Amino acid sequence: MKLTDLADNPGSRKKRMRVGRGIGSGKGKQAGRGGKGQTARSGVRIKGFEGGQMPLHRRLPKRGFNNIFRLDLTEVNLDRLQEAIDSGKIDAKATINAEALVKSGILRRAKDGVRLLGRGELKAKVTIEVYGATKTAIEAVEKAGGSVKILAPKKDEGEAA
Repeated sequence: MKLTDLADNPGSRKKRMRVGRGIGSGKGKQAGRGGKGQTARSGVRIKGFEGGQMPLHRRLPKRGFNNIFRLDLTEVNLDRLQEAIDSGKIDAKATINAEALVKSGILRRAKDGVRLLGRGELKAKVTIEVYGATKTAIEAVEKAGGSVKILAPKKDEGEAA
């Protein structure tokens, strides 16, 4: 084989269509853009315009809102935690908190806090400090002989919002 024999697979590269180059080319005159007007121009197109009829996105009712106080918590399951302890990424004797989880590479970033979820099984006795945890996660940690400290402020159950 010589360098001159090298070639791309047939049909792998397609020449771009040169539009507006005469009627004989098949893409002359309006160059496949239809008639005149706004749609024939470059860079202009009314998104969602329905010919004067009320557009669908305005016909539908508005629903919901964005809670500006909502916290974006990072979730960690017990099986991921146990995996990290087994592989030696996390020291089971030290307190496990958001900083330790990020340092070990289990989490990329802690965001507004860490929430512990109860999927999987925990065998190691660990002390965990997290923003929140599910009941099943707390039970599993305490069953293994560890403890969970919740950093989130307590909600008053007697208070009606």
